[in-house]
Amino acid sequence: MIRVLLADDQPLVRAGLRMIIDAQPDLVAVGEARDGREAIAEAARLRPDVVVMDVRMPMLDGIEATRQLSSDDAGPRPRVLVLTTFDLDEYVYDALRAGASGFLLKDAPPAELTAAIRVVAAGDALIAPSITRRLIGEFVGRSRPSADRMRRVGELTPRERDVLVLLARGRSNGEIAAALVVGENTVKSHVAHILDKLGARNRVEAAIAAHEAGLVTVAGGGKPRSE
Repeated sequence: MIRVLLADDQPLVRAGLRMIIDAQPDLVAVGEARDGREAIAEAARLRPDVVVMDVRMPMLDGIEATRQLSSDDAGPRPRVLVLTTFDLDEYVYDALRAGASGFLLKDAPPAELTAAIRVVAAGDALIAPSITRRLIGEFVGRSRPSADRMRRVGELTPRERDVLVLLARGRSNGEIAAALVVGENTVKSHVAHILDKLGARNRVEAAIAAHEAGLVTVAGGGKPRSE
């Protein structure tokens, strides 16, 4: 079971999240917190695998709470999935710098939320696809591809390149599996090999490498287009 702590200052939001999570056979909501300080205290007491963290909360906001939970001198270090209403770049950057493993908007479907919890619990990083596309577009627009990164992309197998292109277009593992007519576990294996070969920490860095190598371009209002 993946143990989840819910941190949000709105009781109705916490109740809704608990219902979604407890309806899953492999997830369980072990506790709730009304602000960042309480989230830190409850994480130390309950030792959850994942903390679903709101950004704007009283006493201590979700970004600072994430930073403290992710610090080296903290106790057990849960993965943090930031869940917020606000689609603001500054929140995304701050959350990732603070150590969050994922960033998702509150208008995401329940199935996307539960999938995100599983992804970050497994040690992967996840950002809402719409945010990922914008961040990649901004990063690629002001950066130059490194020779080492280009070389690493060139060392990928043809199938790994196929997976990388779809990943860079914001597709989930399930969507990639459907597009390539393979199993989702096969896709997970390919993604792990891609990250290792590229020296990328997460899917966003891998997507940036795909753009830098010309496998995918950002066009049409920020939507990636395969070349």
